[in-house]
Amino acid sequence: MTIQKAIIIGASSGIGRELAKILSRNGYELGLAARRLPELASLQKELETKAVVKSIDVTQTDEAIRRLEELIGELGDVDLIVISSGYGIYNRKLHWEREKSTIEVNVLGFTAIAGAAYKYFHERGRGHLVGISSIAGIRGSSDMPSYNASKAYITNYLEGLRLKAMKTKKSIVVSDIQPGFVDTPMTKANTGMFWVASVEDATDQIYRAILRKKKIAYVTNRWRLVAWALRLMPDWLYARIM
Repeated sequence: MTIQKAIIIGASSGIGRELAKILSRNGYELGLAARRLPELASLQKELETKAVVKSIDVTQTDEAIRRLEELIGELGDVDLIVISSGYGIYNRKLHWEREKSTIEVNVLGFTAIAGAAYKYFHERGRGHLVGISSIAGIRGSSDMPSYNASKAYITNYLEGLRLKAMKTKKSIVVSDIQPGFVDTPMTKANTGMFWVASVEDATDQIYRAILRKKKIAYVTNRWRLVAWALRLMPDWLYARIM
């Protein structure tokens, strides 16, 4: 039986870490990447299958691409690449360093990894690229303007890659996972959350979306209703709640 192999970028915590556990339980050999090697080494010991770890800082774009290519080489062949790394912080006063950090991770870093992953799958002739965006990408935010904008960018970039795959007629699947509120370290400071999913429940739904090769998946499923409401909400009402 052929062993499936996956790489997770941003595997040290949150959704990426939990997804690694689920994939391992289902027989995947893994490449685990993040900035923090100790957290990856700890996760590696918990997994049931072979896992290779590598430190990748997506903000160092050229180096990140090179290290992703190395990780692919060490695994031998890769069926699935998941980009789960992300950054977001409240920035009501528009401190440039906060905006810059968000853009470096969610736009520059994401683009570097997604583009390299797509090119690998194009050369291979098949594969599955998964990006974690957010419901937040549907509309802007006065509190986190660069975060919402960066998530909209991710969604559009993934759609562009999906269209590119369709034109090449190669078996490349591109999935956009759009979570609502998930109980991860990044959301701890947000006190206005509702319908908060545990990281286990959210990641279980993400795994099922991957199996079904969904183009777009809302996590959890009921956030589809919020997405619909946000798109239809008039500006005056959206401004009052945001």
